[in-house]
Amino acid sequence: MLDASPPTVASEAETAPTASGLALGVWAPERRRLTVGLVLTITLVAFESLAIATVLPTVERDLGGLALYGWVFSGFFLASLAGIVVTGIAADRRGPVVPFSVGLVVFALGLVVGGLAPSMPILVVARVAQGFGAGAIPASAYAGVARGYPATLRPRVFAVFATAWVIPGIVGPSLATLVEHIASWRWVFLGLLPLVAMAATMAIPALARLSRSGDEARVDEQRKRADRARLGLVSVLVVGVALVLAASTAGSLLLAVGLVAFGLPVAALAFLRLVPAGTLALRAGLPAVVGVRGLLTWAFFGADAYVSLAVVEGRGGSTLLAGLVLSVTAVLWTAGAWIQERWVGRLGPRRLDRIAFALLAVASTALLVVTLLLPAWLAVPAWGLAGFGMGLGYAPLSVSALGAARPGREGEATAALQLCDVLGVSIGAGVGGALIALSEARHWDVSVGAALAFAAGALVAAAGIVAAGRLPDRIPGA
Repeated sequence: MLDASPPTVASEAETAPTASGLALGVWAPERRRLTVGLVLTITLVAFESLAIATVLPTVERDLGGLALYGWVFSGFFLASLAGIVVTGIAADRRGPVVPFSVGLVVFALGLVVGGLAPSMPILVVARVAQGFGAGAIPASAYAGVARGYPATLRPRVFAVFATAWVIPGIVGPSLATLVEHIASWRWVFLGLLPLVAMAATMAIPALARLSRSGDEARVDEQRKRADRARLGLVSVLVVGVALVLAASTAGSLLLAVGLVAFGLPVAALAFLRLVPAGTLALRAGLPAVVGVRGLLTWAFFGADAYVSLAVVEGRGGSTLLAGLVLSVTAVLWTAGAWIQERWVGRLGPRRLDRIAFALLAVASTALLVVTLLLPAWLAVPAWGLAGFGMGLGYAPLSVSALGAARPGREGEATAALQLCDVLGVSIGAGVGGALIALSEARHWDVSVGAALAFAAGALVAAAGIVAAGRLPDRIPGA
């Protein structure tokens, strides 16, 4: 569990911001290179997420293995669990540059394997490698935000991060579709490698300079033992969640029940030791922020993983239309993020996240109706509403977690936040994958399985409206 530790010396950006730096905000001279580097990193993640999600229906038709479709997402996010926890430990000890660099390398290897994959199982392995790297990259970026920006600028930092999704959101899916038609879906994976190199060139020097800006946390033997225990716990968590998700593709009911009966308590016990005490009960403070974030990502990404499948296979739409849905969703997420930057000081995280969950519940229900009854193009406004809701609700939780973190333990606190992110996405995608597999086993239409996944997302969003009442009225530390 997260515990107290001695405070460390804060970064220069936190303790002595210049007048010009405050006036220019995130683009002040002392922060400009860091901001550009982190934005490039977010752009890389955005291109990967949108482009690969767009072509996955084509990949499935080429490689087969519909029963493993959910594992392409679940495997990615399960591996992210390990990357997040390792990065949280490393960032608190030595700064963010080393875990960031390792994350980029592993992510690039996953792209290479994915682009050359001869079968769906190999593609799942590639996504596992990408997932580990993708877990390390954003966790390092959060540590960079904690060290490089004062609390008053952090809502704007996360709004800028959301803006980094705009260009990938507009051109990423369409470009992926074009590449898939002209060459092959394999070049959607391989074509991202130059962007990895660009992100490394800009971000690594900025993070390295930031890591040298102050003294790192002193690590005694007790802290080392605690960190080793956390590494063991995340291994147990990954195994437990994987067993639960494997039940969705088990060959028999008895085996499925056995996998869940063994994996669920193992995963639950490990998870509760890795997050702040009281997360499950949504105890006021950091535990509530972390717990609500898990519900938010579950509600959105558990449905988002199957939007392209519903549009293309369920309603007979084109991959271009599926890409348009994802593009509009990304743009509206960005619009919501900039609105929260202006409103969060007045409304606070509690009100904004209640609005966000309400929008997600409406959007998932609308998408369910579209999938079963209405033309495929109506998925564009239906799911765009969900993107706007995520823009309103996601960033206030990130800023609240940084504000509530103990000095010198920002990496650990944000790792717990992203742990709930990843677990929420994994469970959501796993539940959706199980419903898709059930639909295939019963010889139902693909649209029925997708509609069931959207119904599950709507129920989680409804629960989130209630859970958001445990969030603070104002951002901690602002």
